[in-house]
Amino acid sequence: MYIPAHFEAGPDVIHDLLTRPGAANLVTMTSQGMLATFLPLIYEPSIGEHGALHGHLARTNPQWSEPSIGESLVIIQGADAYISPTWYASKEEHGRVVPTWNYSTAHVYGRLAVHDDAEWLGNHVRRLTGLNEARSERPWSVDDAPERYVSGQLRAIVGIELVISRIEAKAKLSQNRPDKDIIGVVAGLGAQGHQEIAADVARARQDRTHRDAGRA
Repeated sequence: MYIPAHFEAGPDVIHDLLTRPGAANLVTMTSQGMLATFLPLIYEPSIGEHGALHGHLARTNPQWSEPSIGESLVIIQGADAYISPTWYASKEEHGRVVPTWNYSTAHVYGRLAVHDDAEWLGNHVRRLTGLNEARSERPWSVDDAPERYVSGQLRAIVGIELVISRIEAKAKLSQNRPDKDIIGVVAGLGAQGHQEIAADVARARQDRTHRDAGRA
């Protein structure tokens, strides 16, 4: 991934990307060409040096059964949004401004392993469901469904595990703009309802302020 130094994501941003509820793209190179699937994943920090990502694929999806050539890639996307130059204080001063796009993303590399057993899958779907149902007022549990039905559903999927070898992460959050422009970006994003990435930009600004103060 192309990462200018001022957009390189720190450990806190990487941790947030790995642990945020949601789905990501799994990309593998096989003898049949490149295969990709968008799927929900769980970060397991206790496995290996850098942790692992756990997920599942439909049994009918050929991506799990086609041997991967080399490492596989998971692309995790954080919050993102269009940035209007009208939000920059610099626009009124000299007009030399253009639109851009702010985002955070991580490319996670590792070897892919397959888990085709009911116990592993049962534990996986319970944890995955629990993480995502935690935001609900009346959380649903796997145990709410008939056991025979759940067993049939588990037979239709296959577990996958990516043991992480390295992570490349980028947080493009207006760090290359003067402070007065960043304040405008945070306000503009908030006014449009993009609260998550507005908070990301504000945090990046605060981190930059702390680094600059440390150098003084």
